[in-house]
Amino acid sequence: MPPRSAQIGGILTACALLATIPHQYGAGQGMAIIAALLLIAALALFSLTQPLSRLAFVVVGVALIAWAAATRPDWAQATLTALTRGGFIIALFTALSALRSAAMGSQAILECGRFLARQPPGRRYLALTLGGHLFGLILLYGAISLLGGLAAESTAREGNEELRRHRLRRMLVAVQRGFASTLCWSPMALSMAVTLSVVKGASWSGAAAFCMVGTALMIGIGWGLDTIFKPRLSAPPPMRMAETDGWLLRLRPLLVLLAVVVGGVLALHLATGVAVTGAVMTMVPLVAMAWVLVQPPAPGGRVATLAARIGRFAARDLANYRGEIVLLFMAGFIGSLGSWLLVPIMQAHGPDMSAIPPMVILAGLIWIIPLTGQIGMNPILAVSLLVPLLPAPAVLGVHPTAMVIAITGGWAISGNTSPFTASVLLVGKLGGVEARHAGMAWNGLYALATATALTLWVLIAATLL
Repeated sequence: MPPRSAQIGGILTACALLATIPHQYGAGQGMAIIAALLLIAALALFSLTQPLSRLAFVVVGVALIAWAAATRPDWAQATLTALTRGGFIIALFTALSALRSAAMGSQAILECGRFLARQPPGRRYLALTLGGHLFGLILLYGAISLLGGLAAESTAREGNEELRRHRLRRMLVAVQRGFASTLCWSPMALSMAVTLSVVKGASWSGAAAFCMVGTALMIGIGWGLDTIFKPRLSAPPPMRMAETDGWLLRLRPLLVLLAVVVGGVLALHLATGVAVTGAVMTMVPLVAMAWVLVQPPAPGGRVATLAARIGRFAARDLANYRGEIVLLFMAGFIGSLGSWLLVPIMQAHGPDMSAIPPMVILAGLIWIIPLTGQIGMNPILAVSLLVPLLPAPAVLGVHPTAMVIAITGGWAISGNTSPFTASVLLVGKLGGVEARHAGMAWNGLYALATATALTLWVLIAATLL
């Protein structure tokens, strides 16, 4: 069990979600302030057990507040806006974590993952990439923990060390790339939520179809590279029996869960007019609770089981995510307040960004976001800090959707290559290699190929829109 202070922080984080949801429906600034105060208290408690690398972000945030207070008369409102941005990110993370917690305890979902991991070599990569994509939609990087763990489990029994090493690497990068490709388009991904908040005039409904093309490019390129650069073994691998069960039968629990979540989110969005992210915050926890209720209950009945699971989620699961919560909140906060402070400085002393050709800016975003990931900038921080420094799409003369394609595409590539992202850290741990090796040695060529393809696509899309 996590420390008592972290447990209380987890409960406060869950309460912050309950305060953020009404704000999404127009309840007023008061609910945003309540959520911000709850999260400030939670972060203070989480910080008691955080390493210096995490606390450095908190120190930077406090320094930005001091800078703002010393130089700008409207610093209080800007600080509240930054707190609201950080709270919004954590509320979305909390809602999705609730579904992840419910789904990863389901035997039916685990069997879906085992079915994908058992596929024969000829179709294993594509199966795990598509599986990583589908699982990633609802489990976030929990998809890598689940499918990557099953991959490590299945290869551990392989007696040939050479074959085991190659098979584990190919399985892990397949899952990772499938998960990262969700960052291009998923309404439940933090990439889309943050991007829509910083790109004026953008909407998920307007960008989704174009962003899905980017997803298709990432999946197709990964499959092609895996096929072309298949490792040459010193001895032929043993024959493997093909799975005889039908795909729809085996994957039905996952597909049903996805249909309920995505269908419910879209229905709520269309019925109420709330933003897609607000619909996600509302619908996903409800689906998670319903998922727990339909599972076999513990002694005491279904209601008691649900109450116990909610308590464990708040006091244990969220408390165990305290490092991620501190990092995500501070990345959103620093990006929001930092860009607010830098905009007037850039306007007075920096280069005229509006003089740069719009196509160069769009192409540059795809490459700059992954590059900043190599020097320790979380994509949330990079996007929140850098994009507000750019002219609005209307000033550039490009459609907002084109900028969304560029940002989410660069974010997805960073999710495959940055040694500071949770996805790359998990893959490195499961593969027994350093995170930088998992990011660049395993995915370097893939990143160059996908960045090139996405650059061409965003330029084409910008001319079509």
